[in-house]
Amino acid sequence: MNWEEMILPIASSFGITIAFMPLFIGYFQMKKYGQEIRDEGPKWHQVKSGTPTMGGVVFLVAIIFTSIWVGIWQKAATSTLFILLFILALYGVIGFLDDFIKIFKKRNMGLNSLQKLIGQIIGAIVFYLVYLSDGQPNTVNAFGLEIPLSYAFGLFVVIWLVGFSNAVNLTDGIDGLVAGLGTISFATYGIIAYAQAQYAILIVCLSVVGGLIGFFFYNHKPAKIFMGDVGSLALGGLLATISILLHQEWTLLLVGLVYVCETASVMLQVASFKLTGKRIFKMSPIHHHFEMSGWSEWKINIVFWLVGLICSLLTLWIVL
Repeated sequence: MNWEEMILPIASSFGITIAFMPLFIGYFQMKKYGQEIRDEGPKWHQVKSGTPTMGGVVFLVAIIFTSIWVGIWQKAATSTLFILLFILALYGVIGFLDDFIKIFKKRNMGLNSLQKLIGQIIGAIVFYLVYLSDGQPNTVNAFGLEIPLSYAFGLFVVIWLVGFSNAVNLTDGIDGLVAGLGTISFATYGIIAYAQAQYAILIVCLSVVGGLIGFFFYNHKPAKIFMGDVGSLALGGLLATISILLHQEWTLLLVGLVYVCETASVMLQVASFKLTGKRIFKMSPIHHHFEMSGWSEWKINIVFWLVGLICSLLTLWIVL
């Protein structure tokens, strides 16, 4: 693929998202369907109550449609492309059901954690079976060291996909944060995919970048719409899948360092409170800790994006 051809998936996904998002927002506003803000969150987030959500539906449709037509046109519509879109769609459906119950059924909680976990595990198992059928190795690239896992690699796949889908979901707590971080993360993997001549993965990455840039126009502070679990769960599952297919699993710990820190902050907070009765952070995930410390959402975004960008550039320097 040349540079001109790589602009197509970005432009297509961006155009679809930017064009249809206002209609989606308008429908939610007309029906008065909006995000319920949980009481335990920062008090100033209450002003966001009623903001339309589930915006991930629009950019997921844009990504899937664009990936398919560009993949066919570029003769890159392989099993790799379709398993990526399967994970994106399945994790998106799990998030959609969670959002749908909360918004349309007027419940604070959507799917319970077990229901979501079962769906995520099923998706990971299907991916693993397709991965095996393509003759891929049961090894993990851990900082350049090939570690053979045999069929325990299947367990790694489950942990990786479930873990990072939830990590991105936890990170999606303030306006524009995941839209910016996701753009950086998928652009990074797009560059690695290009270097490996894995054009199916490249097309998907570029489609995601275009969709997220389009979404950011409506999601930056003050957000006109949130992506919802339908977007964040799908993006996290897709990131993990791409890192495996590129056989660069370790890179996600660096490219996705912010997601890892967000998740670790929750785990440490819960463990500390249960063991000692004391909290380490003012609030978790950690972006809320910085909010409670007086940082604006824009300051958190810029600092976290810079961390993601620096880590991604470091990753590219090591890999390429």
